[in-house]
Amino acid sequence: MILPEALPEDVTEVTGNLSVPVTIKVEPAGRWYEALCQRRRQRHSISHHSVHSSSSEESEEEVEIDENDEALLLGLDPKEWKKQDHYAVLGLSRLRYKATENQVKKAYKQKVLKHHPDKRKARGVKVKEGEDDYFTCITRAWETLGNPIKKRSFDSVDPLFDDDVPPNNADSKEHFFEEFTPAFERNARWSTKKRVPSLGKPDTNFEDVDNFYSFWYELESWREFSYLDEEEKEKGENREERRWIEKQNKAARQKRKKEEMVRIRQLVDNAYACDPRIQKFLDDEKEKKLSVKRAKQEAARQKVEEEARIKQQALDEERKRKEKEEEEAKAQAAALKKEKDQQKKIFKKERKTLRTAVKDYSYFTDVDDQRVTNMTDVDRLADQLSIIKLQSLNQELTSGDESKAKAAFLREVEELNRLTEEEKKKQMEVIHKQSSGEGSQAKGKLWSEQEIQALIKGVNLFPAGTKDRLMGSDIIKQHITDSNKGAKDVLAKAKDLQKNDFVLKMEADKKAFEKFETQQKSKVTCEAQPKEGVTSERFEKVYEQQIRETGTNPAPWTAEEQKILEQALKTFPASVGDRWEKISETLPTRSKKDCMKRYKELVEIIRAKKAAKDAAAKKK
Repeated sequence: MILPEALPEDVTEVTGNLSVPVTIKVEPAGRWYEALCQRRRQRHSISHHSVHSSSSEESEEEVEIDENDEALLLGLDPKEWKKQDHYAVLGLSRLRYKATENQVKKAYKQKVLKHHPDKRKARGVKVKEGEDDYFTCITRAWETLGNPIKKRSFDSVDPLFDDDVPPNNADSKEHFFEEFTPAFERNARWSTKKRVPSLGKPDTNFEDVDNFYSFWYELESWREFSYLDEEEKEKGENREERRWIEKQNKAARQKRKKEEMVRIRQLVDNAYACDPRIQKFLDDEKEKKLSVKRAKQEAARQKVEEEARIKQQALDEERKRKEKEEEEAKAQAAALKKEKDQQKKIFKKERKTLRTAVKDYSYFTDVDDQRVTNMTDVDRLADQLSIIKLQSLNQELTSGDESKAKAAFLREVEELNRLTEEEKKKQMEVIHKQSSGEGSQAKGKLWSEQEIQALIKGVNLFPAGTKDRLMGSDIIKQHITDSNKGAKDVLAKAKDLQKNDFVLKMEADKKAFEKFETQQKSKVTCEAQPKEGVTSERFEKVYEQQIRETGTNPAPWTAEEQKILEQALKTFPASVGDRWEKISETLPTRSKKDCMKRYKELVEIIRAKKAAKDAAAKKK
């Protein structure tokens, strides 16, 4: 009931108030409730009945509907109805958001008359049962577009809407009105205000242009993104779950709304930056300001130029000075390099002369063992003698007198051995002095070669920081029964080993190798010599010769070889038939026998470590 419009002389008077609202429970009943239940049971939409019984008094609007929709509808997935184009499903692809409520209703009627399951069954078409049939997609489209709120929600995410923003570049500036006019016309639909100012023309005055950008910078958009909600609130089983779903959806909508406002702002910013009219207005304003500054700028220009000239002159002088210094440094470096290269060539020449001269004399011996020793001494002399001594020695070697050459060779070898021994003694004296100062009980006690070897093994078994560190003395006594070294002696010597680890280890390894070499010398057999007694040149490496002759490489294991062996043991387990052949292939410097021997040594080390722990536990 609508009250008539009040006359000017009428007086409004309050005669009573509404009562306080009261909540009551109503039990649904009646034929309309029965009809609703039937529609639900038949899986029809709530508005399905109203479509067939709509009043004939409604104004019929002409609407052009796409008829060739069989392929589109058959390709729809009812489970993915939310991803479908509802306008295309109802045949309103051309109208889209411009379609009125009556046009949507009429399009839905036509789709129902043509694609309703009963209609298709009557035509003999096979129809899927329940919601698996594509008619569900038509119903969903009607439920979305037939509801003004849901229609606006879908229009906000229309898949055919172009969200692109013309970029701020030279092409957009050159074709400003062709690029930005369609963009603003597309986005004008989102404005809550119907009267949206147009972009205008090149000759539009400043006031209209200013009003246009003010409107778009303060645009009030009705576009919202509830259609993209990942979950529907109604699916929540309880109030808390529905509240949580609504909270998540709200956060997602706000994020998309913020992105939309950023997009609109980017559109307006790009248009403002590319608008030639804005640039013209700015140029006019700038020209007014420049006219005031030109006088001051002209006065200051000469001063700035003079300062720049002085500064540039100083930079040029500095640059020339640096270039001169760089050229001198390069010349010095080139001269130094040339001198070093010359020294290298002289060294190389003298070393070659030394080796050739000694080789021509058959290494001054006919005994195979002594020849091998002399060959080693030649290498040592070539590596350790200075260039002056090399030249002096080569003069005597190439004098033609074999006895004189041999005497000179042996003299230099003896001198080199003497210097080497002196250096070793000095190093050992320093080491013993340092070790003697570490503790009162360790003072005056010397360590034999066997004790140092046993101590190194103990240090490797029990590194610094372990609780069984003092077991090193037990390991020494296991290997050397007459040793008098106690726990404090072991700790003091271990510290000394840490300080001089490289020297001691090198010395110990060298002595062990020399001992092995002495044992093997008696077993070495020389290859048959060529004619005229000239020794053939060696083309294989030392470890290759050792493996070929003795089947093993006596050189100490390096850290890299140990690492490769450990990895090979993991790669080829005991279950592999030819395990040791494959392991030895990964170590070209070691034979199969070497690998097996090293493996046994590692096992013995582990056993010794365990035995030392057991012995310490029994003492406690």
